[in-house]
Amino acid sequence: MIEPISFKQQELIAKNLFKACQDINKLNGTGYKFINTASGFIAHYNIHGFKDYYSEHSLQNDIEQNARFNMWSNFHKGDDNYEYYMSRKAVYQRVLGLFAAQEFIKKHVIHVIIK
Repeated sequence: MIEPISFKQQELIAKNLFKACQDINKLNGTGYKFINTASGFIAHYNIHGFKDYYSEHSLQNDIEQNARFNMWSNFHKGDDNYEYYMSRKAVYQRVLGLFAAQEFIKKHVIHVIIK
């Protein structure tokens, strides 16, 4: 049985991935381990190869494009490792939520301040 990712660790991973989307050099080992094992991400030899690739490509775009493959909807309560995959889903959803919040602020909050 694979141990689910704790809520605290989920938050740390999500925040790190969000920061790495703005500056790939902020990606740490924990964020890398999570995203490198997510569906849709190409294999790299190590974190340095991953950072090198995403210094020229959009990590946020790839996270968004691969979202539906990382919801683990094929797992159901009672299945082996269900809680683990749902904790991975929660991390992925948190990252997507941070993207949505950022877009909302850009469109609405900043616009209101400028008026």
